[in-house]
Amino acid sequence: MTVVWVFPGQGAQRAGMGAEVLDRYPDLVRQADAILGYGIREVCLTGAAPGLTDTRSVQPALFVVNALSWLAHSEEHPAPDVLAGHSLGEYDALFAAGCFDFATGVRMVQRRGELMSRAGGGGMLAVLGLPPDRLTDVLAQAGIDDVDLANRNSAEQVVLAGPQESLRRAADAVRGAADAMRGAADAVRGAGRVRCVPLRVGAPFHSRHMAPAAADFGEFLTGISFAGPRIPVLSNVTARPYPPGGVRELLVRQITGPVRWWESMSRLLDEGVTDLVEIGPGRVLTDLWTAIRKNPAPLDKTDPPPTPAHRPPAAASSPVVAAPSAPGRPSAAASPAGARIRPEHLGSAAFRADYGVRYAYLAGSMYQGIASADLVVRMGRAGLMGFFGTGGLRPDEIDAALRDIRDRLPAGAAFGVNLLAQPADPAAERELAELLLRHGVRHAEAAAFTAVTPAVVRFRFAGAHRTADGTPTAVRHVLAKVSRPEVATAFMSPPPEPLLARLVAEGALTPQEADAAALLPVAGDVCVEADSGGHTDAGNPYALMPAMLRLRDTLTARHGYPRTVRVGAAGGLGAPEAVAAAFVLGADFVLTGSVNQCSVEAGTSDAVKDLLETLDVQDTAYAPAGDMFELGARVQVVRKGTLFPARANRLHQIYRQYDGLDALDDATRRTIEERYFRRTLDEVWAETSAYLRTHRPDELARAERNPKARMSQVFRWYFVHSTRIALRGAPGEQVDYQIHCGPALGAFNRLVADTPLRTWRRRHVDTIAELLMTGAAALLDGSLRAWSPATPGE
Repeated sequence: MTVVWVFPGQGAQRAGMGAEVLDRYPDLVRQADAILGYGIREVCLTGAAPGLTDTRSVQPALFVVNALSWLAHSEEHPAPDVLAGHSLGEYDALFAAGCFDFATGVRMVQRRGELMSRAGGGGMLAVLGLPPDRLTDVLAQAGIDDVDLANRNSAEQVVLAGPQESLRRAADAVRGAADAMRGAADAVRGAGRVRCVPLRVGAPFHSRHMAPAAADFGEFLTGISFAGPRIPVLSNVTARPYPPGGVRELLVRQITGPVRWWESMSRLLDEGVTDLVEIGPGRVLTDLWTAIRKNPAPLDKTDPPPTPAHRPPAAASSPVVAAPSAPGRPSAAASPAGARIRPEHLGSAAFRADYGVRYAYLAGSMYQGIASADLVVRMGRAGLMGFFGTGGLRPDEIDAALRDIRDRLPAGAAFGVNLLAQPADPAAERELAELLLRHGVRHAEAAAFTAVTPAVVRFRFAGAHRTADGTPTAVRHVLAKVSRPEVATAFMSPPPEPLLARLVAEGALTPQEADAAALLPVAGDVCVEADSGGHTDAGNPYALMPAMLRLRDTLTARHGYPRTVRVGAAGGLGAPEAVAAAFVLGADFVLTGSVNQCSVEAGTSDAVKDLLETLDVQDTAYAPAGDMFELGARVQVVRKGTLFPARANRLHQIYRQYDGLDALDDATRRTIEERYFRRTLDEVWAETSAYLRTHRPDELARAERNPKARMSQVFRWYFVHSTRIALRGAPGEQVDYQIHCGPALGAFNRLVADTPLRTWRRRHVDTIAELLMTGAAALLDGSLRAWSPATPGE
């Protein structure tokens, strides 16, 4: 017996559908609710708003019910030989075949429904009892050339799509043809039963009139990556199985192309399929199967597809650049559909669910908005997440960026924001936390903290509570970037009791929020930052990760948390091998940085990106950090093509050697003024003191009292200046560009050296993510196969 499982499309919806499965998979229902912005369970069961008549809500409702019905059915029955779906139902077939995850499917059909609903000014008409070829002749004879055959459902069921007036003319022409045929020998069986039934839809679906919607949908799908089907899926457009790498193209073509259901099912019959199982509400497709078995379509036998009983080798996922492999080890090419390890399997499933992402992969923040709104939106549209870089931006700039992100992201798409430590200005840190709360931000990346602060605790635990069974729950996520065990301990522990008491006394937390906070870690996710761009302790990931994981296990057990703290990895992640190593070390997720700075979406100048795409792994160096100049903290920066690291290190050496600007010898002063600053020290101090007078009067007072502090402020001007000229790509000043970057970018440049991604103008942040994650999964899968003993049939 050879079996096909099929999924119905729009028209099968009814109130009460999914009653047997919606409560069986509550986590997936919650995912759908978060993406759609309303309760899908109530829509399906009762027809609650937005209801089951508007295609914008019908398409997600049917997708969810079909998908959950498939999960339930597949738990009790062996997999089918082939899958198919009628129009919208094809998305469920592709989901069942492993081409994308549940959340991605919901996002796609939500967007599909929105775009298709805009294409008004037309409709659809079902014609029953007239063969498709005869119907085409009738339309041609009536001079109706703007109506398309949208659904070829069976020998005697066709759906037309086009302008309403043309559909009315088509109905008259069909009735006239039926009258003329009545009694003719070649039409006795069907002519007496010809009927025209207008469908209750608001647009001419599956016709040329949907071209604008198809174009917009195609642009949307560029942000999504697809795996090849693990089980053959018949395409509505071609009536043949999806070819390798063809998912995106055929889903776009499906919007304007006819649903060739008659040909699809006839081909299955011809290939030996004996049984059809309909998954989802109703039995429309079951009835069509019965009709098609009696009167199958004539088939084009050229280039026949493989029979379901003899499946082709597993297809590769949607095209990405393959990482070159060294002799004797697996290639980091796209994960094959039959792989045991796939990119969506890597890391923590709970992390993916909590963050609403396809992969356990994040794009980290980069200061001054280099991790831009465009970067965050691109990641969110791809079912991934990026953190907006707030460091060095004014509150009004951050506010505008968050409004932009929220306006452009689809409802429910994931995004995060950097909550940067500001020890010199705690009030600014608190203001930033409040801004994030006002915007409803749910994910914050806490960076550069050496201790837990009131702002972090306020953000994390505003809205925290105990559930009905007493379990403490926080509604917001803090991901803390750490490189030292003592800082990790602070973030993996509950907030200090005195700090909670202070926040309650100030009204920043309610007693109920503080009660829940006392039983939860400050950060539910901790990212171990090894040798990275920007601020770094230059840690070794092979030493840090095991130590942090053991620390996590100890603290989770000590405090009895309801769920374990998750530990991720950052720093040095510029090639699939590095990402694979992070997951082997036990990372629950990975967070990238430097590689994303050399992308289309990064918020820096083209001049900087032109330089970055030429870096190799040895082209970075360490320099003093401008914001912690006096402490001697370091950042990792680009060395190639710039003198910034040498000059910055020299300035710090001078600072340590002299007690103030007046103590400088003439040669040293001339070097600083003429070669480094290109202006006098007095001019720099005048500019700096004016800024401090307005923004940080305490620091100005200190600098006026202390010559060493004044020298620090003047030297720090160079660090601000070097960042600004890099961000705007100031011509002729490249030698002083300050560009935070780690060697991971050099590794990535080598990875893509002989591919279209060698230029940053072809690099999008989601493409980078796909390449690294897919390559890591392929490497791990290949290693697993190499390490595993051979089994029969392999």
